Amino acid sequence: MAVEILGAEVERSAEVLTEEALEFVAELHRRFDGRRRELLAARRDRQARIDAGDMPGFLTATAEVRSADWQVAPAPADLQDRRVEITGPVERKMMINALNSGARVFMADFEDSASPTWANMVGGQVNLMDAVRHTIEFDAPDGREYRLNDVTATLLVRPRGWHLVEKHVLIDGTPMSGSLFDFGLYFFHNAAELLARGSGPYFYLPKLESHLEARLWNDVFIAAQDLLGIAQGTIRATVLIETILAAFEMEEILYELREHSAGLNAGRWDYQFSLIKKFRNRADMLLPDRAQVTMTVPFMKAYTELLIKTCHKRGAHAMGGMAAFIPSRRDEEINRRAFAKVREDKELESRNGHDGTWVAHPDLVPLATEVFDEVLGDRPNQLHKQRDDVEASAAALLDVSVAGGTITDAGVRMNVDVAIQYLASWLRGNGAAGIYNLMEDAATAEISRSQLWQWLHNDVTTVEGTPVTAETIHEIADEELARMRREFGDDNYENGRFEEARKLLEEVAISSDFPEFLTLPAYELID
Repeated sequence: MAVEILGAEVERSAEVLTEEALEFVAELHRRFDGRRRELLAARRDRQARIDAGDMPGFLTATAEVRSADWQVAPAPADLQDRRVEITGPVERKMMINALNSGARVFMADFEDSASPTWANMVGGQVNLMDAVRHTIEFDAPDGREYRLNDVTATLLVRPRGWHLVEKHVLIDGTPMSGSLFDFGLYFFHNAAELLARGSGPYFYLPKLESHLEARLWNDVFIAAQDLLGIAQGTIRATVLIETILAAFEMEEILYELREHSAGLNAGRWDYQFSLIKKFRNRADMLLPDRAQVTMTVPFMKAYTELLIKTCHKRGAHAMGGMAAFIPSRRDEEINRRAFAKVREDKELESRNGHDGTWVAHPDLVPLATEVFDEVLGDRPNQLHKQRDDVEASAAALLDVSVAGGTITDAGVRMNVDVAIQYLASWLRGNGAAGIYNLMEDAATAEISRSQLWQWLHNDVTTVEGTPVTAETIHEIADEELARMRREFGDDNYENGRFEEARKLLEEVAISSDFPEFLTLPAYELID
């Protein structure tokens, strides 16, 4: 059987879905999809052991990797200095703004900030091809024109995680891996062009749960480079440490990718979601309201400091987390308070030894740059800062205590509100949603729904005395939907897919089963 395209024709899709490109991604699928499926089954087995009381720890089988003397390959010239990175979906205007933002790196995202409609996924490849060749342009309906500056951020691409498929492409009758589709098309069309321009094919890898999943990526990289006749080690990848299990295998993940490694990133929001998800059945592992889980609580502090120590020990970059604030165009007091919090967060990261940080909006680039300039000066990074004071402790990584932490009525309501608004946006095709001056993506929606599930199934009562039950969530959803109708207007509400979002939220937050990712059932609802 051959490659079958089920998606409708998208503007310029013929440039992306060429016979040669499809043959390339099909070859990757045939070589590696079996291993992908085996690793996903291993995730399910690991979850079953955790549910039975088996707590994670550092692996005895790989102790020699952790004790041996090795380094990752040195970073290429345009990845030496990554003091500020901006992220966003593969949407044309947002990509131009991000590349022009003054950040050192732009991560173009097919994953958490992108709704994976067929039009978005194929259109994103078109946008990347134009961005690599510096021909990307956008003319807005209001007459504004968007063009690239002469100097732009270094481009990295985040493909979808191993758990996601591209349902619009069948390889021998089977939906292909979303990871291999996104990676393969970008690499096929752009690797040689990037090298000719003095850069290279650089990636962020999401949602890994083990070093074996990193090994699979490394084998994909080797095969892809061989198939196109590109030198081994050309591809560079930064791994997002955004699962609690990956935190115990950071050195092993770097080791597996060492020829292709560009470091690790502290994916803070997904990391919180992962901890809730993995220990959702344990009443002794409950987290309080999302807003109370800061970077200074024990498990977050332990994980970020261990990430820095691990990376610098191995000569790899240690990237900090996201500042998701979207500046207000109307309320300077909101901006004043938010910018102070962003500065405090970035100062903590830079003092701890991170080599750079993430922001979600171009207006935050100058502030984050200023903070890291104060620590870095003319140095490109902080690889010299070894953090020998940090001890690797399983107990610290699993210490979910939050001093003064509480579960409140307001926290329950906020989770319902944000999850519905975000899911409605995602179903409409927009995976990067501005809600209450924050750029929300799938990770924060996952925190919201998983907290609701955890609180409900562990018989939590808020500090105000409200039991978190299915009825409570139903009632709050009714109230929030009525408010959204009033605020957004009848037409926007009726066309906004809010009712579908509410149904989806209740499916993933109330039912006895816990879907691994809310995007899996949600994907069935989009074209």
